[in-house]
Amino acid sequence: METFNAFEVKEQVVQWIRDWFEENGRGCNAVLGVSGGKDSSVVAALCAEALGKDRVIGVTMPNGVQKDINDSMRLINHLGIRYCNVNIGDTYQALMFAVEEQLKTLQKEVSSQTIINMPPRLRMTAVYAVSQSMNGRVANTCNLSEDWVGYSTRYGDAAGDFAPLGGLTVGEVVAVGKVLGLPIDLVEKTPSDGLCGKTDEDNLGFTYAVLDRYIRTGICDDPKTKALIDEKHVKNLFKLKPIPHFEYTKVEL
Repeated sequence: METFNAFEVKEQVVQWIRDWFEENGRGCNAVLGVSGGKDSSVVAALCAEALGKDRVIGVTMPNGVQKDINDSMRLINHLGIRYCNVNIGDTYQALMFAVEEQLKTLQKEVSSQTIINMPPRLRMTAVYAVSQSMNGRVANTCNLSEDWVGYSTRYGDAAGDFAPLGGLTVGEVVAVGKVLGLPIDLVEKTPSDGLCGKTDEDNLGFTYAVLDRYIRTGICDDPKTKALIDEKHVKNLFKLKPIPHFEYTKVEL
């Protein structure tokens, strides 16, 4: 198996970001949600190196009180980037109340998936609001491992204008984060959506190490885990594709 050279890959991603902005947003800022986890930390650092820290804007978006907001601020201060704090708590409460009231008229209750996915979608709305007001382009912070099994919220954290980590597995993102000199505890922070109280691996039913190995080599020792990964991959491929649309074909009379 080919050795992963984190420094070389870091250099390649930095150049890719520069090239992308040259074509799609010359002089624009990179805007992203900063959670304090490894993905947003690495993306912010890559953008800062590619564009300069003055062209990177982080957005923190607690839902009321966010217990790990200090991690977000540590990353922002470490990089010296500009930031703003948009608390989605009141908006979340108001929207959830409105949805609950209307679902009652349909004799339905709010589903657990609705509760989990609403905050990420509100956060992406906030990021785009900041971006459009700051001459920005929104950075998607999902990695290849998450995308592979659909572990993201469509039109939430899965949205964005460019995706620096879209071709890198979790383990590779960690390696790049270390090369970037980011605080080690942020780079190695246990991945969690911060919503349901479980880690990503708890929710997925397998570790990222197992998933990453399967993605890169096609090898998975446990047949049940392989089947679970394959099932999630197939079911969630639609998240990575453009919206299907009807293609009109003129009928000759």
